[in-house]
Amino acid sequence: MKNTSLRSIFVVLFAALICAGCFIGVPVGPGGVPIVLQNMFVVLSSLILGGFGGFWAAVIFVAAGALGLPVYSGGTGGITHLFGPTGGFLVGYIFTALAAGLIARIPSSEEKPFSRMTIVRLILAAVAGYVILYIPGVLWFMHLTGKEFAPTMAACVIPFIPGDIIKLVVTVPVAAKLRPVAARYLTAGK
Repeated sequence: MKNTSLRSIFVVLFAALICAGCFIGVPVGPGGVPIVLQNMFVVLSSLILGGFGGFWAAVIFVAAGALGLPVYSGGTGGITHLFGPTGGFLVGYIFTALAAGLIARIPSSEEKPFSRMTIVRLILAAVAGYVILYIPGVLWFMHLTGKEFAPTMAACVIPFIPGDIIKLVVTVPVAAKLRPVAARYLTAGK
């Protein structure tokens, strides 16, 4: 029981962190689509909580925004965002969280934070997460706007790659350090 309650608290805390990421943004690319920290927090939650914990944190975030809470980029919300040009990216957060978390796995208290194996697994999980995020985002953007693949990549992917690389460089060591701490609470009593 205690373990389940702690796991739920961690999921809700990471959902709140993802929501808070909407308030920090730098406009970039055509139309001023901002670089936000939300995708970094989705990946971080998955690297620390594992696939299903990260998945539920992302679901809570997407649902909160769809219900109208101002948690999407720029402090906006509403279900219409899921059907707008960036809706694929919002839904993509859920796939990102699940994939990155399943690759990273649930943390273990025996895990050595900065071992080669841990770092490689976390890098692979984070890269997979960032790449997977773009797939539904690009496909939905192309469907909605009628743009071809190359212009869509130029508008929706290329300008964001440098920021995603920086986020990855920050996310992996933070997750490596926090995973054993989280494991003490998430796997207690197992």
